[in-house]
Order: sequence, then C-alpha cells, then structure tokens
Amino acid sequence: MKTLKNVKIGEKAVVVKLHGEGAVKRRIMDMGITKGIEVFVRKVAPLGDPIEITVRGYELSIRKADADMIEVE
Repeated sequence: MKTLKNVKIGEKAVVVKLHGEGAVKRRIMDMGITKGIEVFVRKVAPLGDPIEITVRGYELSIRKADADMIEVE
C-alpha cells in the first residue's frame, strides 16, 4: 500500500482510498481530498512535516500523520 506520505517531491498521485474514521476522515474530505482526485506534492518541510500539496487547484499543507491515511497509486 502506497500512501501520500511516500510520494516524492514533484510527483503526482491519484487518491485510491481514505483510511481513518469519523472526524479525521471527514476533515480530510472537507479539504477536497477524495477518491479519484489527483494530487501533486510541491514541497516537504525540512523535518518532513508538514507536506505541501496541490489539490483541486489550490495549495494545501497537511501533516505526515494525515498523509499516511491517504492511499494513492
């Protein structure tokens, strides 16, 4: 299983599935990260947290823990 946390800088990935439950999963979906959406990894902070991605035409920073819940291909 490949997650968004494992995607390298400058690569694109398509969301396959969201893991997690309840409020956490809902918050990820509210940010626009849903099944079938393409995400582009723009930057990763020096210590690896947070990760800056482009999704649905806007930039978004998410924590590594949240990125690990997003399965991609």
